Amino acid sequence: MVTNVLDLELRPFTFEAKLMNQESMNNVEKIKIGLSACLAGKNVRYNGGHTQSALCLKVLAPYFEYLTFCPEAEAGFGIPRPAMRLSGDPDNPSLTLSSGESDDMKAQLMSGISANLNRFDDIDGYILMKNSPSCGLERIKVYQANGHPHEKKVSGLFTQSIKQQYPLLPLEEDGRLHDPKLRENFILRVYTHFQFRKQIVHAPTLNKLFQFHSQYKYILMAHNQDLVREMGRMLADGNKNQISQLTQSYFEQLMSCLKKPASHKNQTNALLHLLGYLKKEIPAASRQHIAEVIHQYRNGLVPLVAPMTLLKHYAQQSENEYFKFQQYWQPYPEDLKLINQI
Repeated sequence: MVTNVLDLELRPFTFEAKLMNQESMNNVEKIKIGLSACLAGKNVRYNGGHTQSALCLKVLAPYFEYLTFCPEAEAGFGIPRPAMRLSGDPDNPSLTLSSGESDDMKAQLMSGISANLNRFDDIDGYILMKNSPSCGLERIKVYQANGHPHEKKVSGLFTQSIKQQYPLLPLEEDGRLHDPKLRENFILRVYTHFQFRKQIVHAPTLNKLFQFHSQYKYILMAHNQDLVREMGRMLADGNKNQISQLTQSYFEQLMSCLKKPASHKNQTNALLHLLGYLKKEIPAASRQHIAEVIHQYRNGLVPLVAPMTLLKHYAQQSENEYFKFQQYWQPYPEDLKLINQI
């Protein structure tokens, strides 16, 4: 059993790792994710229109297969329909017309949601419509009897159901995806969720979990160094006879670790650790130059792509398989150009 959880790369590293390397990443099939139907350009909004997302339909469409859904339309509220809002108790809000002149329509909406939730069993992310009483990710107002919103804001009713049934599923709002850091983080989580389901979930073994953790070590380190150590200890203490429980626990920790964008400080730490693998492969002057570029990144003078390009150049030439095939070099298709802006 591996006992040094901070040095899991000492476990035999096989060519199975190439299944998830940067060369295969660009050739992987489209990943299926959920998308609010109005963002796909479907005329399902309360006013009979849509809020078509150019980001989703032009920039991301080559990489994702969209499963579109509108909770209100599926629940039979009609198109067009009166505008609705959440009201009453934020912990158990009602769904009423924005005019306030209606009975609670929540049961009808929830019936439509419940009938369709299983459609999302095989997706790896969801892009939601902001400010919607059904699809809003967060900050949704809940109005009180006096007409003013409660200070506590919530998720939309459909989003709450998705969170409950698929707690590890990456979720994001279309508007927030225009922030480069949030977009990169969401797509990283989608691809990681996809890879873990594809490589591990359907036929888990302890060795596969070690392989996955070894490959993703520096991605995880760039997000949460304490949690990556905890995940390593979990695997080191793992029991192959309890593989299903271990796989689920690791999956939970994995997605929790990636939930927030990586900080410059943690990215710098990961980059410097990776630079250490070149100690015997390139001259000291070259290593010093790369270290300087890494610190320029930390200070906000250059984007992440600058030190990554330098390190990846040497990784491609390295004879160290563990270093060469780290998922850190390309956790999602390079054509997305996500690290050029962060």
